[in-house]
Amino acid sequence: MKYRKDRHGNDISVLGFGCMRFQQSGGKINMEKTEKQIMRAYRAGVNYYDTAYVYGGSEAALGEILEKNGIRDKVYIATKLPHYMIRKRDSLEKYFQEQLKRLRTDHIDYYLMHMLTDVATWERLKDLGILEWLEMKKSRGQIRQVGFSYHGNSDMFCSLIDAYDWDFCQIQYNYLDEHSQAGRVGLQYANKKGLPVIIMEPLRGGKLAGGLPEEAVRLIREHDPVATPAQLAFRWLWDQPEVTCVLSGMNTQKMVWENVKTASASQVGDLTEEEREIIRQVVGMINAKMKVGCTGCRYCMPCPQNVDIPGTFAAYNRRYSDGYVKAVSEYFMCTALRREPSSASNCIGCGKCEMHCPQHIEIRKELKNAAKVLENPLYKVGKRAVKLLKLY
Repeated sequence: MKYRKDRHGNDISVLGFGCMRFQQSGGKINMEKTEKQIMRAYRAGVNYYDTAYVYGGSEAALGEILEKNGIRDKVYIATKLPHYMIRKRDSLEKYFQEQLKRLRTDHIDYYLMHMLTDVATWERLKDLGILEWLEMKKSRGQIRQVGFSYHGNSDMFCSLIDAYDWDFCQIQYNYLDEHSQAGRVGLQYANKKGLPVIIMEPLRGGKLAGGLPEEAVRLIREHDPVATPAQLAFRWLWDQPEVTCVLSGMNTQKMVWENVKTASASQVGDLTEEEREIIRQVVGMINAKMKVGCTGCRYCMPCPQNVDIPGTFAAYNRRYSDGYVKAVSEYFMCTALRREPSSASNCIGCGKCEMHCPQHIEIRKELKNAAKVLENPLYKVGKRAVKLLKLY
């Protein structure tokens, strides 16, 4: 296993174990199989395990397995504060103590603000006293490092990076999201600030492993008959020095073995120009189904009405590549789960964006089309609930 340094000089395995998708049996986590998978990863050198308060049963399962095998102090636990459920400062302590109990530990190595969407949300948490609370926890050694996970555009991500002296961050990033979400811009910005970057969704929810067009799979196999699409996607990430750790939601022994093998053989500078060209062609094959030819360059931003134009088009295009549910889910996270919604329906048709678009996209027209597809009744109800319940 290879390792990269965090901000404080600790070695983090380049492959992290994402604990959101533990194998299920009868609607419950299969503890026997999950333990075997975690221990196989541990013996192979994986030392970073990522869970969250809202991952049903995950924290408790991870805590039980680490304690049972006596390896709690030999690995790093990353878990997340469900800040969207917090209304008063006392709740910070309540949820944290519950997490310590579930994880059977007296400290959290990497503690994230879960799905921190914008600076306004961070300001709300500051008003509740989170800065003082975090400093207290860090001084007592109960929280070792503080970070945040993020779904949204690169502009807001960079603003959040500047909003606090973070120890690390976590973003969705893969070769299909290179210019959407936080993207390469956000990755490099965080790196320049000295922050380790943890990668989630490296395979775009499995699409880059088992959901590619047939011609794309054929192209990869023609280059290397034994290579898999997943290996190429992982190697694209580990080729970049700004990437610290890549999370994988491993839930079979085979998956653990294959990912460990790829991680152990990958390093910065490994990807050949031929492989980069293959990836460019694969992206092109996927994007051929796109409705809007947005490259994510962000020349259209900022929008006077706070519309996340590139984020909207990324989700709109995903509707035709990954399916409706995934598209609406991404759109909801990026536009509705924030203090100031950035929905396509905010557009008033001023046209400022179109003046700067190098692709000459009819942005106003396409935003209306995207809103019709993505802002369904369920989206509208959810958006209203976020506002009424003050979740963000």
